[in-house]
Amino acid sequence: MKTPKNEEHYVNNKEFTAAVVEYIELVNKAKKKKLDHPTIPHYIGECFLRIAEGLSHKPSFYSYSYREEMVMDGVENCIKAIHNYDINASTRSGRPNPFGYFTQIIWFAFLRRIAKEKKQQEIKDRYIAQSNIASFMTDDGNDVNNSSMIERMRSRYEEY
Repeated sequence: MKTPKNEEHYVNNKEFTAAVVEYIELVNKAKKKKLDHPTIPHYIGECFLRIAEGLSHKPSFYSYSYREEMVMDGVENCIKAIHNYDINASTRSGRPNPFGYFTQIIWFAFLRRIAKEKKQQEIKDRYIAQSNIASFMTDDGNDVNNSSMIERMRSRYEEY
């Protein structure tokens, strides 16, 4: 039986740290020789995806309908930022902590996606409120439901 002490984590921090440090050393050697950056190993990419997926299941994020977009934004930002990771940066433990670094990157990617989606929703609501939405509705013989839905949309816009 798994207990909290021996429960398997979705990312092994020691292996992930070793892989990132090894990759950054390869990147630094390539920079010195003025070569292209080496390809990010599959394991590191998989860890980015696991970290983002794990973070997306937090109560702050799991209820969004665009959670998959948030996860992929986080992975994309990690791929962009891996070349900026400093293996010599000081941490409380004195060792590099790429898990914490990339978790923060993913967290802020999630917040940016949420802000984008809210802005898009506001644009949609404004468009609906300012347009003659009734002309887009199908006539199913239920005018009471259609008019109440239109009024809800308009009142929602007015709340903004």
